[in-house]
Amino acid sequence: MDDRPDTLHWSLLRAFLAVAETGSLSAAARALGTSQPTLGRHIRALEQQLGAELFTRQARGLALTATGQELMAPAQRMREAAAEIARTGAAQAGRLEGTVRVTASRVVSHYLLPPVLADLRRAEPAIQVELVPSDESENLLYREADLAVRMYRPTQLDLVARHLGDLEIGIFAARSYLDGQQRPRTLDDLLTLDLVGYDRNPLIVEAMRAMGYPAARDWFALRCDDQAAYWALVRAGGGVGFMPRAVGTADPEVEELLPGAGLPRLPMWLAAPEAMRRSPRIARVWEGLVTGLARAMAAA
Repeated sequence: MDDRPDTLHWSLLRAFLAVAETGSLSAAARALGTSQPTLGRHIRALEQQLGAELFTRQARGLALTATGQELMAPAQRMREAAAEIARTGAAQAGRLEGTVRVTASRVVSHYLLPPVLADLRRAEPAIQVELVPSDESENLLYREADLAVRMYRPTQLDLVARHLGDLEIGIFAARSYLDGQQRPRTLDDLLTLDLVGYDRNPLIVEAMRAMGYPAARDWFALRCDDQAAYWALVRAGGGVGFMPRAVGTADPEVEELLPGAGLPRLPMWLAAPEAMRRSPRIARVWEGLVTGLARAMAAA
């Protein structure tokens, strides 16, 4: 690697921006899909090339030094230029081959996308798909992903988005948990059972409050924000939980309670950078996701 400051490698600046924008090595590593030690080496290499410290340690993470603050604007411009080069090149690629990086929530990645991507693989063997399960927002404009399936409408400029439909939410419990218990007939009856909820994520509590129930975090004896692990807790008999019906009704280990309870729905959106959307391989994966996810929602 050339050590001269005028030949800084983009990988080092990308690491710098991730740490600066998230405030810690661990959060930056999650955002970039790499390891903390690797990011730490990149930051040290960049500081060595520049001959200056870029971060100082604080109680809540890392803060930029004066030099680091001065580096932010040119590094961001370099990121924008790199993204533009990538978008332009990909948009001109006319062959249905290459790699497409897809990010989606952990629930969608674990339970809805695998059969969709398997069908796509059989139909388009020259297209390679990288699936990134994440409940954090990936930045499409900076090529952290090419396509994103999100449970909210994207608002970034230069993105094209399509509403795929609304996921119906159901109430489920393991058959092993329900054996020997009287099935609830009303939502009030439901509150006499053990509930599985989220930890720091307020979604379930806020939804229950919107329905008139004064829910609080301590209503849930089991709590987990990782949605795949959350569902595993429900399936293991930890109590009653909430899950898209497209997932729950396909699982023989659980039983749906109070169908038609009128729970709020989750919108599902597919998004991509506008320039990238014109790339043939990305357009093909886009259409595959539209068709496959619509089929999964209809099956519920």
